[in-house]
Amino acid sequence: MNPQELKSIMGSGLLSFPLTDFDANGDFHKAGYVKRLEWLAPYGASALFAAGGTGEFFSLTAEEYPEIIQTAVDTCRGVVPIIAGTGGPTRFAIQCAQAAEKAGAHGILLLPHYLTEAGQEGLAAHVEAVCKSVKFGVIVYNRANSKLKPETLARLAERNPNLVGFKDGVGDIEAMVAIYQKMGDRFAYLGGLPTAEVYAAAYKALGTPVYSSAVFNFIPKTAMDFYKAVAEDDMATQHRLLKNFFMPYLDLRNRMAGYAVSIVKAGAKVVGHDAGPVRAPLTDLKPDEMDKLKALIDTLGPQ
Repeated sequence: MNPQELKSIMGSGLLSFPLTDFDANGDFHKAGYVKRLEWLAPYGASALFAAGGTGEFFSLTAEEYPEIIQTAVDTCRGVVPIIAGTGGPTRFAIQCAQAAEKAGAHGILLLPHYLTEAGQEGLAAHVEAVCKSVKFGVIVYNRANSKLKPETLARLAERNPNLVGFKDGVGDIEAMVAIYQKMGDRFAYLGGLPTAEVYAAAYKALGTPVYSSAVFNFIPKTAMDFYKAVAEDDMATQHRLLKNFFMPYLDLRNRMAGYAVSIVKAGAKVVGHDAGPVRAPLTDLKPDEMDKLKALIDTLGPQ
């Protein structure tokens, strides 16, 4: 798939990040991962991001990564495109990007670098090095420790034709407007804040109607229903689901740092698609929190 085809995929529809399955010892569980992808693929997501943030990319080894991406590509071939998560130190990010390209992924999402802070010049050098290491499309992920300014993105886009997408995980509306006004349709845009449904209507008004859903991992029907409600400006459905599910869900998610991933794995376990434990430094939900999450999920009905 060429970069423009990846950009087109990101132009509409709901995207999601499958969990990465681990066994009781915390090792990659390939058979479970295949079953997960086979379950999620038919629900209608425009693309799935293998080994992304929800897929615990940050905890994967260099040895595990190629197998995870290859498994996703092979399992979903002809059903749904696979975009691979990439990130960390620049040379490791390049290693992952090239492995994803070799595996047949449709592009990469470039997650934050390894440093807590970096200037625009260093961020640009990091992004450009990864872009130039592959031929397929690259989506850059804007996060708190890797905020790219409009001028930096413009320079990167000019020098790297395969940089075709921008995912925002910061939520700075003023900055997002500035980027959109600067870059226009040069990029495809993706809302990527944790529990993105809460921000979906606001981002649509900014010109970013596409977002990635973490809850798709355990309530795929509800996730698609909510996306359709946003697309159709069905405010009644949005408000009902926000009030009855998403806001109480946020109360649980916000109990512990790192629960944005842990609660998704918990949800998958509740609905019978257990992906195993999270890896340290994340921690799994406590039993009483699992009970509260199950009660919330039960109110939504069959998925």
